Amino acid sequence: MSRLAEETPGPAGSAAASTGPARPARRRPEIGAVLQGVALVLGLGLLLGGFGMIALDYRPYAVPTSSMAPTIAAGDTVLARTVDGNRIGRGDIVVFHDPTWGNATMVKRVVGVGGDTVACCDAQHRFTVNGVPLDESYLAPGGPPSAAFSAKVPAGRLFLLGDNRTGSLDSRTHLDDLAGTVATSQVQARVEATVWPFGHSGLWGRTVAFDALGGPTASRPGPLVPLAWAMAAGAVIIVLTSLAGPVATLVRRIRGAGRS
Repeated sequence: MSRLAEETPGPAGSAAASTGPARPARRRPEIGAVLQGVALVLGLGLLLGGFGMIALDYRPYAVPTSSMAPTIAAGDTVLARTVDGNRIGRGDIVVFHDPTWGNATMVKRVVGVGGDTVACCDAQHRFTVNGVPLDESYLAPGGPPSAAFSAKVPAGRLFLLGDNRTGSLDSRTHLDDLAGTVATSQVQARVEATVWPFGHSGLWGRTVAFDALGGPTASRPGPLVPLAWAMAAGAVIIVLTSLAGPVATLVRRIRGAGRS
């Protein structure tokens, strides 16, 4: 049986194979473009993440009256964090809705919690809680003293007053109904900042006016400050990264013009 001879390509075949269509070389991405993309992703993550967390935890509320002046003026918009009313302490400013007080959502300061006795007033016209006088530096100045009263706060309820004690319809107006108190379940949120108008905007720290009574006292602020900083940092990163490309192009053109 004869075998077919195997063909081996000669020099001509090799040359033909090497002269085929050349493939375009792959361009590696420049390091600057990679860093720019990473920075944009980081900036968007900080901006959208901070905004999303604030949107989940906080709600804006418009305050129509001056009952909380000077802390909150009429027409201010506040930002309040959604909380469990059972975790509210003395000194916290809360947003609540109690049908016995009317149909409106209200903003007041917690002065007494379940078991407290809130009374007015000592010789210096200061309110007292469990016999301890309160030094409330945030109150509106002047005005006549409040009418005398003493109220025992039932368990699971809160005694609420406005910082404008002469112009606030608060627990003192409802003393005949469960000592003027509101159930903790009626609390919707704790106020932490004023966001509008810009002249009144700012974040609030906790008051120490009730610390001598022991817990539960005013809560520490939630994550609003770090989330706001995260949003600001993200916005700055996005702006600077967006400007990096045009600035680099302008610099190259200036250098090219200088060489020519």
